[in-house]
Amino acid sequence: MKPLLDIQRLSVDFNTKRGVLHALHEVSLTIKAGEAVCLVGESGSGKTIASKAVMRLLGHENGSIVNGRIALSGLDLNSLTQSELRAVRGKRMAMIFQEPMAAFDPVYTIGYQLVETIRRHESMSKSAARKHAASLLGRVGIPEPELCMKQYPGELSGGMLQRAMIAMALSCGPELLIADEPTTALDMTIQAQILRLLKELQKEFGMALFLITHDFGVAARVADRIAVMYAGRIVEQAPAQELFARPRHPYTRGLIESAFMPDRERGEKLPAIPGSIPNLNALPEGCVFHPRCLHATDRCRVSEPPTVSFSGSEVACWHASELPGVSPMPESRPPLSESGGAGGTGWGRMHAASEGEDLFRVEGLYKDYPLRSGLPGRPRAHIRAVDGVSFTIRQGETLGLVGESGSGKSTLGRLLLRLEPATAGTLFFQDTNLTGIGASKLRRMRKDMQMIFQDPYGSLDPRWNVGELVGEPLDVHLRLKGADKKERIEEILAAVGLDPSVMNRYPHEFSGGQRQRIGIARAIALNPKFVVADEAVSALDVSVQAQIVNLLQDLQKKMGLTYLFIGHGLHVVRHISDRIAVMHQGRIVEISPSRQLFRRPAHPYTRALIASIPHPDPQVQAEPDRMDGEPLFSTRTLSGCRFRMRCPLATDRCREERPELRRLDGEQYAACHNPLL
Repeated sequence: MKPLLDIQRLSVDFNTKRGVLHALHEVSLTIKAGEAVCLVGESGSGKTIASKAVMRLLGHENGSIVNGRIALSGLDLNSLTQSELRAVRGKRMAMIFQEPMAAFDPVYTIGYQLVETIRRHESMSKSAARKHAASLLGRVGIPEPELCMKQYPGELSGGMLQRAMIAMALSCGPELLIADEPTTALDMTIQAQILRLLKELQKEFGMALFLITHDFGVAARVADRIAVMYAGRIVEQAPAQELFARPRHPYTRGLIESAFMPDRERGEKLPAIPGSIPNLNALPEGCVFHPRCLHATDRCRVSEPPTVSFSGSEVACWHASELPGVSPMPESRPPLSESGGAGGTGWGRMHAASEGEDLFRVEGLYKDYPLRSGLPGRPRAHIRAVDGVSFTIRQGETLGLVGESGSGKSTLGRLLLRLEPATAGTLFFQDTNLTGIGASKLRRMRKDMQMIFQDPYGSLDPRWNVGELVGEPLDVHLRLKGADKKERIEEILAAVGLDPSVMNRYPHEFSGGQRQRIGIARAIALNPKFVVADEAVSALDVSVQAQIVNLLQDLQKKMGLTYLFIGHGLHVVRHISDRIAVMHQGRIVEISPSRQLFRRPAHPYTRALIASIPHPDPQVQAEPDRMDGEPLFSTRTLSGCRFRMRCPLATDRCREERPELRRLDGEQYAACHNPLL
């Protein structure tokens, strides 16, 4: 049977100010009708370029297909004019983009844009097209389709907007659906819903699915076959079961091992691929992966390996036949600076407080955000982001804080550092009441409390070089100058695995993982006692996530740091945390030691979060708890449990009485009338 999509020896170049960039090199890939194929690789490997090449969307970015063939059911897409392509796009092949907000026009309603797409390709009246659009919105899980038709893109949540994007892609019944990182920016609960929806729709419509992702856990849930891309080349492809059981390329092995397996012990060093993906206009000779490969030989450094077949797999590696029995790739990165230990300048010393003492104590913390609109003579409405939270953080521990987007996690982190004022409640840091001190004393205390932000590029001034960025806290708090300052900056950069020679380079010259290391260097420059890591690894590839998590654990041991580690991915938070607090709509609904929380979650919300973790192995995927819907926000104070509308165990008591956080077993606390223990 001929493939539905047939890509043969595809090469793509981009014309840039620095010359020609070779983005794809002789990529060959086929997809059968009704088959789900995932293209996996780190950011910058060329995955999105491959999907845009299929859709012929490269011309607007100075890209061009310089070699190869792309055929859809035998139709040569390379030879089509733009007019002919418009008839094929949307009708025979459609695409779900990573950023649906960028894909929708913000000045038109969802309904207008759906109807426009349908009528462009189908002979339908406007009323028939509206009816079809509404039915599609209902099919993709939007609860009030008619209301959604009247809404603008900015009025929908990320999950709802992604569903609307899927409805638009399906509007004309395409044979091939291309999904470019459709779940990357979504919470894991919403991610699980979208992946389940894609599989259901694929089966229902009988279409082929071409999914682009950097997450092997996502691929494990969806794929029939997986292709692994590195630096514009397909280095391995195989049926999903075969690839997970016997990965033959070192890069594939590294990606799988970098994923956060649920059976890893807390604190255990995570395997990570050393280095980062090369710049596409400065590729190494020979095998492009050899600078990061622990199995590289002289042959790998001088000759590019051909693609060879191994019982259903295709691998481009000189040592593919030798590797099945080789242990996974360990982490490799520059060692920590020895000069930053105790003694010397004093940077990196262990803090004197005894481990286990309370470093932070939070009592009845509230944060309200007033809404701009309001009727004259009436009190202004508000959104309650943090609702009566109380907990402690012990010296030397890592407290994980998890929950869906909008649960109040980041707000709580900012409140702890007094980056925002609390509406009510008290904060104690080593017995100092932070809510009662003045600006000058708070400024002096800030050197002991630092933050690592989610977006390192957005938090670093692009006009400052690395030396200036890391050195600014030393100027402000320690008044260091000249050689002493330079020496301290070099120590700090070495401690986070960066070569001190990068001091004169700027943020845009680094990869995402390297920029995050710069952000960490800035946060630890003053040898703080407490660090809030706000989604510090959420935007990174899994291989880079492993590097950063290992780095944070190393720094904690070296410097005696205490962390509040905020994340929406429980698999990451579990690995680094001693205890985990679960937050839902401004309230902490469960606190437990990390291992106990995973073995015996007490709150139904916690269990649903755990069930949504994509395991990077299709043989162990399971979805025991289906939690549909998204958090609902209100300007009113709701009675009862706020999770009750999504909870399978909700009773009349849950609707009427709000559960309080109470001890269940040992150090496990939960706010639930019907705990699972």
